[in-house]
Amino acid sequence: MNTAELRVTMESLLGSWLKNDSNRLGLATLLYFGVFSTVILVYWRKATHGTDPLPKLRRIAGLDAVDEAIGRATEMGRPVCFNPGTSGFSAPTFAALAVLGYIAGQTARYDARLLGCYNSPQVMSVAQSIVQTAYIEQGKAESFRLDDIRYLSGDQFGFASGCIGVIQRERIAAQMMFGNFAAEALIIAEAGNVAGAIQVAGQTNNLQTPFLVAACDYCLMNEELYVASAYLSKDRLRVGMLAAQDICRLVLMTIMVLGIIFESFGSKIVSDLMTLY
Repeated sequence: MNTAELRVTMESLLGSWLKNDSNRLGLATLLYFGVFSTVILVYWRKATHGTDPLPKLRRIAGLDAVDEAIGRATEMGRPVCFNPGTSGFSAPTFAALAVLGYIAGQTARYDARLLGCYNSPQVMSVAQSIVQTAYIEQGKAESFRLDDIRYLSGDQFGFASGCIGVIQRERIAAQMMFGNFAAEALIIAEAGNVAGAIQVAGQTNNLQTPFLVAACDYCLMNEELYVASAYLSKDRLRVGMLAAQDICRLVLMTIMVLGIIFESFGSKIVSDLMTLY
């Protein structure tokens, strides 16, 4: 059966549903969703119900430097500053808050002071809860300072100016910039550099990556931000979900490579299969 006959067969079986779906779902999309869901469930079960080893995450120097920076701040008796950027609640911010939980736990363990600079009161409130919980878990509830988690400004450059003020007044020894940053990124990072702080940055805005690479000691590259919480916590469930996502990426890459090869030799079988209803 060629692809034309297969298309007619599929349309007769599924066309009335797929074509009328509000999202214009194609058969290839439906099949990939099924594969993706299956892989996720397999690794979820493997991570939570088994003792089988999971894939190891490669070493990320920037995340290894987090403990080094906190240790240096502790030795110098100066604070660590955490900055999640200016995007409000977004995927990078949620990833940054997961990293904040680890950083707060380490600063509580070593009795280092942790400052937080926020441009969203909602994100600040969540951050306060995360930091307080981390201190309680470390048995250092009395060391938690609510006033150290600060709302500065909802304006982009007003926020940047506020961050510079905190960096200079508090003489921070380390700055963690995880989240989504825009034009304020270089302003804040340069202020930390002038203060002599160890700086670790991680964000997903490609336009700002070169500036953070230039101004910070370590910089995560794009999706490494989403890997950060799993890398730092070594949590089996998070590692399993990352493994499942990577497998699905490999499937997509394989399809793209096959499509390029077949198209190069004049065959449209892959593109025809991908556009079946």
